Amino acid sequence: MYPLLALSILALSVIFERLWFWLRLLNQEKQIVDRVLYAATENWEAAREIARQATDQPIGRLLYAPLSLPKIDPEAFRLSLESTAEDELAGMRRGEKLLEAVIALAPLLGLFGTVWGLIQALRAIKIGDLGTESTAGVTTGIGESLISTAAGLAVAMVSLVFYRLFQAFLVNQVKIFRKAGNDLELLYRQSPPDFSNLPVETDLPVEVITEVPPENFTPPRKRGKNRFFTEQPPEQPLETDTSEPEA
Repeated sequence: MYPLLALSILALSVIFERLWFWLRLLNQEKQIVDRVLYAATENWEAAREIARQATDQPIGRLLYAPLSLPKIDPEAFRLSLESTAEDELAGMRRGEKLLEAVIALAPLLGLFGTVWGLIQALRAIKIGDLGTESTAGVTTGIGESLISTAAGLAVAMVSLVFYRLFQAFLVNQVKIFRKAGNDLELLYRQSPPDFSNLPVETDLPVEVITEVPPENFTPPRKRGKNRFFTEQPPEQPLETDTSEPEA
């Protein structure tokens, strides 16, 4: 039971820490994405500053990574988003290995405690005591030995529930990262910014940085026209010289 108590304390510490992390993340994430994308439609410098001030959150670091480069091209923009997303998702998996270990070890420790209790109880039985009242304590000991199995199963089940919950949060986070990165890349392709003449950190007016997108703000996929897909004027046919060559 003492190893099970230690495992339960470790599992609870990871569960409470991850719950606090995900609650803070989910409450602020959508607001940060909307502010950065809305600012990027008007002013890339303001969008970069908003993303820089939100670098305490994973989504802020994701959006700030490509905007922090002084000179970027479409390939560098995409690589920066992908590498940052991989690092952030790896950090979000913190504690998963410990929960996996608790889920695997807790039932085994409980079963081991039960088997050990049964061995001790059966050793106390003597052949001459069978059928007498002296064997009543043995049955009580067998019942107590099953407590460790129940405790191990309870610790494993609670850990498994929260482990699956955190896995669902992580899968949803992958979708959010992908959508936010694609939207920011689309805005970049429509109007590429130039940060070569600007410092990495700028001091913009507070009213620009704290600007909140309006309620009717639509995703960037529906705003404007992509300059890479505008209709090009048809090519004029080459004029052919039909005059006869001079002799």
